[in-house]
Amino acid sequence: MAGSYHLRIRPSTGFEGPDLAELWSFRGLLAALAVRDIKLRYRQTALGIVWVILQPLLASGVLAFVFGTIAGVTRPERSSVFIFVLGGFIGWTLFSATCTRASQALLQHSMLISKVFFPRLILPASAAASGLLDAGVGLLFFVLLRLLSGSSFGLEILTLPIWLAMLLMFALGLGLISAALSVRFRDVQYITPVFVQLLFYASPVAYQTAAVPEKWRGFFSLNPLAPLFEGLRWSLLGEGDIRLPAVVYLLCASLLFLGLGLLVFKRTEREFADVI
Repeated sequence: MAGSYHLRIRPSTGFEGPDLAELWSFRGLLAALAVRDIKLRYRQTALGIVWVILQPLLASGVLAFVFGTIAGVTRPERSSVFIFVLGGFIGWTLFSATCTRASQALLQHSMLISKVFFPRLILPASAAASGLLDAGVGLLFFVLLRLLSGSSFGLEILTLPIWLAMLLMFALGLGLISAALSVRFRDVQYITPVFVQLLFYASPVAYQTAAVPEKWRGFFSLNPLAPLFEGLRWSLLGEGDIRLPAVVYLLCASLLFLGLGLLVFKRTEREFADVI
C-alpha cells in the first residue's frame, strides 16, 4: 500500500540510562500518583496528616527513653536526648519510606503495568516523592521545636540538602533493586521490610557512632548510613564527627547503589508486563 510504513519495536540491548525527556513528559502522572498515595494513606484515619507529626514524636520518645535512660548510650553534647533522637529519626523515616514504598510500587500497580504504557520508573519515583511530604512536615516541626527551646542553627544547616540528597539516592537505589527483583521473586517483598528494620538497629539513628565499641567501629562504619546520619545530625544540631574520607565514601556508595538500582531496573523492565 502506497505511503504505508511499519514500526518495529525491539527491546533495548545493553544498559541505557533513564530517558529524562520521557520522564519529564510524564511528570503529571508522577505527581498524580504521589498525591494519590498520600491521600490513600490518610483518607480513613481520624487524625489524618497529623500522624506525620505524631509518629516521629512517639517513636523518638520511646527511643530516647530506651537508648538514653535505660541503656545510657545516647549522650548528646549540645541538645537533649529527645531532640537528638528526633533529628535522626526524621531522616530514618525518609529513608525507610522511600526504600520500602519504592520496592512495593510495581506489585501494587500491577494492573496498570500490564495495560498502559508509561516509563515504569515513574512508579518507584512517585513513591519516593510522596515520602518527601512526611520528611518535610517532620523537619518543619523539628525546626519549630528547636527555636521554641531557645536553640539556634549554625551554618551547618546549609549542608542539609546535600545529606538528604545522598540519603534519597541510597534509599531509591535499594528500592529499585528490590522492586525489580520482587516482580520475579515474590519473597523479596517480604525480605525487604525485615532488611530495612535490621538496618535501623545497625545505623546510628538513636545513638552516636562513638557509642559503638572501638574494636567494631571500623566494621560498623562500612554501613553507608553511619556517616550519613552523623552528617545529618551535624547539619541539624552541630554535633558529630564529620570526616572527609567518610563523606567521600558515602557519596560513592550512594551513587553506586543508585546506578546499580537503575541498571537492574532497566535490565528487567522489559519483563515486567509478562511476569507480573
